[in-house]
Amino acid sequence: MSSLKSLVEKIKSLETERKNLMLEIEELKKVADAKAKALESEISMLREEVKSLRVLLGVEETEPEPEKKKKKNESALKVR
Repeated sequence: MSSLKSLVEKIKSLETERKNLMLEIEELKKVADAKAKALESEISMLREEVKSLRVLLGVEETEPEPEKKKKKNESALKVR
């Protein structure tokens, strides 16, 4: 009987721990989402600042790095 009782207690304990971990995961997801949104906003502001400084300094805008690689890959595919 005591082994059955201990199993029931263990199951209840594990269910409680599972519930607490699921709640913690949800909270961490919310924090991660908020952090991602804050970083997106910061990046947007930095891009605008770069554009403004380029205009102020009369510097020609350069193509973003991923676009350059994409065009190189496209031209390589055309050659083949």
